[in-house]
Amino acid sequence: MNDLTELPNIGKTLAEKLVQAGITTPDDLKSAGSENTFIKLKTIDSNACLNMLYALEGAIQGIRWHSLDKNTMSELKEFYDHLNKL
Repeated sequence: MNDLTELPNIGKTLAEKLVQAGITTPDDLKSAGSENTFIKLKTIDSNACLNMLYALEGAIQGIRWHSLDKNTMSELKEFYDHLNKL
């Protein structure tokens, strides 16, 4: 879990949820991608929100989620909205 918390945007609570979802290392997160990881998190945490999805993508890119480019944020929001309609 310590490796996960070294990534930007990943605090203790999110790292614990990632481990519960089977994501135990930064490489696991990068391999799964933000969208697939978010789906896994959503199955164990029904309160998983858009900011969590942004946080995952930022962690993968190695940046704070606030610094994600607008196009990426727009695509992630579209994905999130689509999931919530299912």
